Amino acid sequence: MKVAAIVPAYNEAARIQGVLSVLVQCPTLHEILVVNDGSLDETADAAQRFASEYPAPHYPPVRVINLPVNRGKGGAMFAGATATDADVIVFFDADLIGLQPAHVERILKPVLEGEVAMSIGVFRGGRLSTDMAQILVPYISGQRALLRELFTEIPGIERTRSGVEIALTLHFKRNRYPAAMVVVEGVTHTMKEEKLGWAR
Repeated sequence: MKVAAIVPAYNEAARIQGVLSVLVQCPTLHEILVVNDGSLDETADAAQRFASEYPAPHYPPVRVINLPVNRGKGGAMFAGATATDADVIVFFDADLIGLQPAHVERILKPVLEGEVAMSIGVFRGGRLSTDMAQILVPYISGQRALLRELFTEIPGIERTRSGVEIALTLHFKRNRYPAAMVVVEGVTHTMKEEKLGWAR
């Protein structure tokens, strides 16, 4: 099965190379797509520089898709999913801290082995604030592996913006597609409060 990693990114120039440096080490991945969601910073340049420093065939090819305007996370994920012919897609946020190749393989394993149609990576042992968020509402996690055709069939998924994870979870529950939670130890991410400040 062909596997593509998709990284939706908005204003993540300072953080995205850290995630990409992990993904290129994963032998299961056939390609990596960065979807620059109308960023106002140098996200696209940072991703493109990374791609030139880690060329195929020594590494999975890194492609950068530039959206001219911000479509929100759902729109960026949909753009990535429709830009590949991979059987399985795995989404990763661009601001992850502590991600390791073993985490990527762990999230992919239940889908690649046919046990479930979607697996969701949930944080444990990264830091208290993000651990607690995912204990309370694990279905908001952005780290997911799933069959691509089941993602693209969701009505209006490209317009869900920041509600995309909830829309995904609800669609799978309504259709009784099997899903599983997979613990990823030691992973966290930069929270919006840290990026934008508490007032914003």
